[in-house]
Amino acid sequence: MTKMPNRILLVDDDTDLLRLLSMRLSAAGYTVTLAESAEQAMAQFLTVRPNIVVTDLRMEGMDGLALFESIRKVNASVPVIILTAHGSIADAVDATRRGVYTFLTKPVDSRNLLKEIRNALNLSGFASGTADNGQMAAWRRDIITCSPAMDDLLGRLQLVAASESSILILGESGTGKELLARAIHQVSPRAEGPFVAVNCGSIPEALLESELFGHTKGAFTGAVQDYSGLFKSANGGTLLLDEIGDMPLALQVKLLRVLQERQVRPVGSTKVVPIDVRIISATHRDLEESIASGRFRQDLYYRLNVVCLEVPNLNRRREDVPLLAEHFRQKLAARSGKKITGFSPDAMEVLLNAPWPGNIRQLINVIEQAVALSTTPVISADLLQSAIRDAPEKIPTFADARRKFEQDYLVQLLQMTKGNVSRAARIAERNRTDFYKLLQRHHIVPTLFKTD
Repeated sequence: MTKMPNRILLVDDDTDLLRLLSMRLSAAGYTVTLAESAEQAMAQFLTVRPNIVVTDLRMEGMDGLALFESIRKVNASVPVIILTAHGSIADAVDATRRGVYTFLTKPVDSRNLLKEIRNALNLSGFASGTADNGQMAAWRRDIITCSPAMDDLLGRLQLVAASESSILILGESGTGKELLARAIHQVSPRAEGPFVAVNCGSIPEALLESELFGHTKGAFTGAVQDYSGLFKSANGGTLLLDEIGDMPLALQVKLLRVLQERQVRPVGSTKVVPIDVRIISATHRDLEESIASGRFRQDLYYRLNVVCLEVPNLNRRREDVPLLAEHFRQKLAARSGKKITGFSPDAMEVLLNAPWPGNIRQLINVIEQAVALSTTPVISADLLQSAIRDAPEKIPTFADARRKFEQDYLVQLLQMTKGNVSRAARIAERNRTDFYKLLQRHHIVPTLFKTD
């Protein structure tokens, strides 16, 4: 894919200097948009979506620092360089303390300005057009969007991905939090390592410790081999703790210790195993409310929430609905082998006006039902209205449903028998050998159910 030039928003009320700097930056290969005031620049910012802003400090009306503060509220990942003929050490210190990338005095040395622009773009991840080239497309290929809100989120995502900081992703169910976590992994220095995801709310409390930290051979009867656990499986890569707000309090204490000490102790072992894992957590819950009600530890919250990314719901990015609908229509039509060529204008209007409480997950279900039931190449409005009204929650696959039933059933038996495997096997009408194999398959440790 051809590299696209980076976009610079250049702001100055001196029109002669504005044209001169514009020519120099254009000659260096940048796409330059001009603004003669901060107010005009702010109006252009959302449509131009520049990779960097270069602005004068002293201007009539809103000055350069006020413009910087306004930009930061919209997109904190865009670097701002401030120019002034009235520079002082105090101005420079104040500007950089507030987050301005750098502060240059006039008359501006064009070579120095170009060097600072390149450095700022390198820092923000937009060097050499990487914001628009094939490399970026690889990590965000599955993120279908034209939304400024999502574009700003992806800019922040790319910045924090380069660090080792723990990231907390907030968002309603169905907004694509795991998709963003995968994108963070793919654009991070850990991209060559494994990406492992676990839903903390879908695994019974008694099993979650073994699933995360592993267990050793002989930890319980029938444990014929070591199980490394998900932390060890993600070593050198990224571990997503999805629905972290559903993690039991007792396990939150153990997770905090793991994050502090960077080592895990498998169930049944006295030895610790060092780990090198980047943690991303996600939840649809209000964790601050959970802390206030005593359901979530405050110290763990601060450990996980070093950087917070909030995913907008579908109602806040309605401009993405046509793109997403068309993407899923093509994908689902190809999977089903049906020739579905598009949506009628009325059908697209139905999609744009729908409330979407289930977000993108609900949109996928609606499109899937419409594709399955459509008898014409064009999906009609009536078919979509019916699908939106009647669309059920996504039905799990047979294998997933069976696995969950087996796991829940085994946990219930061991809870009832307080970890007595012989009694549990008799109730299940299975011989002990088969029963132990079932426990091993689901990484269930009977000793965790025993009481004193």
